[in-house]
Amino acid sequence: MAKRKLLAIIIALILVITPIVLLRATSVPTNKAPVTSPIRVACVGDSITEKSKYTADLQSMLGSNYLVGNFGVSGSTVSLSTYKPYMDQPQFQDAENFEPDVVVIMLGTNDAHSDLQQYSVTFEGDYGNLINSFQNLRSTPQVLVVESPPVYNNTLDLNPTFFSGTIIPHIQNVANQQNLPAIDVYDTFGNHSDYTVDGIHPNDEGAAIIASQVYNAIAPIDTSSAP
Repeated sequence: MAKRKLLAIIIALILVITPIVLLRATSVPTNKAPVTSPIRVACVGDSITEKSKYTADLQSMLGSNYLVGNFGVSGSTVSLSTYKPYMDQPQFQDAENFEPDVVVIMLGTNDAHSDLQQYSVTFEGDYGNLINSFQNLRSTPQVLVVESPPVYNNTLDLNPTFFSGTIIPHIQNVANQQNLPAIDVYDTFGNHSDYTVDGIHPNDEGAAIIASQVYNAIAPIDTSSAP
């Protein structure tokens, strides 16, 4: 009988103490902030992306809530029939592995080279393949298409007339067909060859202009996705 009473007392104490312990455990305050990942921006392009300050300027403008990756490849093209298609370069796979939330594509300048103009007939289809590859990523990024800066007088055998009359309209067509935002760096530069160091590659002022145009296109994306 005494053992039964003792066991009953122990059980009663457990039933009384357990809720108190649980209450204290659930009411302990925490100072830990929720972990958030930065918005990842993949900048895809040729040497205008790879070797200019535009991506660094964009990172400064966007701030610490963003992570900007430079995936430019000098000499690369949209066309898959040339000697250096962007989609055949390791940076393309790197950009996909980056799992971007935003992809900024600024390609097409090298497609205006005199030796490569013959491949312009497949430009729009190849550009569409590039865009679709990014859109099919698990991160389902927003894709932004950039109308690249003008081709001015240069020593690289890039044709300004072919670029403005063929490549830029192709880029605009792709953006319209895919219902994507087009960032008009081409008209923003206008006749300012002084924004470049050699008629092609932007100097610091030109890079800042590109970054500003891209920044303005990205900012509304962040605003619209805010809770």
